[in-house]
Amino acid sequence: MSDQGLTDEAATAACKDGNPITKDFMMQQTMLRVKDPVKSLDFYTRILGMTLLQKIDFPAMRFTLYFLGYEDKKEVPADVKERTAWTFSRRGTIELTHNWGSETDDSQTYHHGNSDPRGFGHIGIAVPDVYAACKLFEEQGVTFVKKPDDGKMKGLAFIQDPDGYWIEILSPNGMVPITS
Repeated sequence: MSDQGLTDEAATAACKDGNPITKDFMMQQTMLRVKDPVKSLDFYTRILGMTLLQKIDFPAMRFTLYFLGYEDKKEVPADVKERTAWTFSRRGTIELTHNWGSETDDSQTYHHGNSDPRGFGHIGIAVPDVYAACKLFEEQGVTFVKKPDDGKMKGLAFIQDPDGYWIEILSPNGMVPITS
C-alpha cells in the first residue's frame, strides 16, 4: 500500500468469495449508545423520519434497546413475538442502546469516533434531494458538521445526532467518485 491506498486491482484481488452459506447474510443493524432516549428518539423519528420498530427492556441489566428503521408503521406487527422476528429481519436498522441513568449523569458522554482516538465514523442516510433535506434540517436546528457545498465533496452533508454521532446525508444519484 502507498499513501494513496489500494489500487482498484489490489482492492478487487483482496476480496474473496464468501462461503456459500453467506449468500443469505444481510446487514441488519448498527448499534449506537445514547445518553437520553427522549432526545434521540425525537431526532431519529421526527428529524430523520425513521419508525420505531421495537423497544426491548432489560431491567436486570438496566438498559433498553430501541430499534429504528425506514419501515411503514402500518407494517409493524402487533404481536410481540411476531414483531421481534420481523424487526430482526429488516435491513439496515439502527439500534439505540440506552443505559438507564445516563440521561441524568452530567459526566456521561459517548465518543463519536471522529476525533482522536479515531474509530467509528458515521452512518449514511440516502435521501432523494440533499439540498431539500438540509433545508429542513436547518429549519429544525440540526447541528451540521458539513453543509452540501462546503469542502471538496459537493452535494453531500454531515449532521450530528444528540450524542454527536455523525450522519452522512447523500443522494445515490449524486455520488460521483473524486478523481483528484
